[in-house]
Amino acid sequence: MNGDDVIIVGGGPAGLATGLFLCHADPARRGRVVVLEKERYPRDKFCAGALGARADQVLMRIGVGVDVPSVPVNGVSIALAGGAISVRSERIGRVVRRLEYDHALARASAARGVRICEGIRVTGVRVESQGVTVESNEGAWHGRVVVGADGVGSVVRRALGLSAGKLRAQVIELDTEPVPGDRDRGLLHFDASLPGVSGYAWDFPTLVEGQALVCRGVYHLRKDGAELDIHALLAARLAERGLDIGRYRIKRFAERGFEHGEPYAAPRVLLVGEAAGIDALTGEGIAQAIAYGAFAGPYLAEKLARADLRFDDFTRRLARSDLGVDVGARARILPHYFGNHRAALEQFLLKSPDFIALGMDHFAGRRLSRRKIARTVVSGAWQFARSRHAANTAPSTV
Repeated sequence: MNGDDVIIVGGGPAGLATGLFLCHADPARRGRVVVLEKERYPRDKFCAGALGARADQVLMRIGVGVDVPSVPVNGVSIALAGGAISVRSERIGRVVRRLEYDHALARASAARGVRICEGIRVTGVRVESQGVTVESNEGAWHGRVVVGADGVGSVVRRALGLSAGKLRAQVIELDTEPVPGDRDRGLLHFDASLPGVSGYAWDFPTLVEGQALVCRGVYHLRKDGAELDIHALLAARLAERGLDIGRYRIKRFAERGFEHGEPYAAPRVLLVGEAAGIDALTGEGIAQAIAYGAFAGPYLAEKLARADLRFDDFTRRLARSDLGVDVGARARILPHYFGNHRAALEQFLLKSPDFIALGMDHFAGRRLSRRKIARTVVSGAWQFARSRHAANTAPSTV
């Protein structure tokens, strides 16, 4: 199987978006970009499905809409150790099912000239002087460039000799019927008050075959490789609502966070999506996957046109992109939030609804004025300083 310009390993949002944006930037590549997906659509992908409206906006810039059943999101509620806060904002996003979303995005990609090959399980990648060879259960694929969009267990990432990464999260989720005591179905509900959890539990509204259900789960960032019994934690939370975890299909998966200083490219090879790293602070990944594709597609079009496949500036340019600034900033916050400053940061969040509203505006892809950002950040810094001072001067209870 020869002659492809770009071989994309992985048919999730990151891989499909990379193909879409590449073919849009350079229509001459249509038919010469192939996505290798190990499953067959429609295939399920374990994911809570929260999709910021900014992802839809990015796709609509090239005229692609993904119309699937979804639940509109009109705000968030957050429970913290010192209290709770709820902020409403209309239509900041939606909750989708990856079974339906990825299939629709694959159809849109195929209509734009991306070849989709299903049932192709990649087993190895070789980079050679004149191109790349991708080994699979269906033989070898030859091309000029390979893009690793194959998630946490990325074969392409391993071929680059990169480690699995330090920012790894363990996640468990399931879908249940609504129960008395569930909160507003129009909001995404996060509980970050759980002792010993570097992350949160969640309750998101969802639609499964037209039935209104609730996706419930736990996200825990493993620090120093330490694991948590998230199954027992979720079981206890369900029991509080009168639900027996044994009645439901349990879905477990892992996530990888974006890390500074990691190389995300080598000659003829790029990493995108979770093969590179997503937002480890919140675990959000779909919008970042689309953003990776929106960045990598035009980048590849430029480099292919110049026959410059060294990709030696990819990591630097990614870091300076809107996506890189976003995930990079969250990666910098991470050690502080899950470290000694957590109590002060939580008090700051409880007292700063404007800061949370700013985050929702970003999630929604709304245009943010520099003045509003500056005012919110300055106010937030002042509030954080006060919270930190109060935490440091509080009388000991020991």
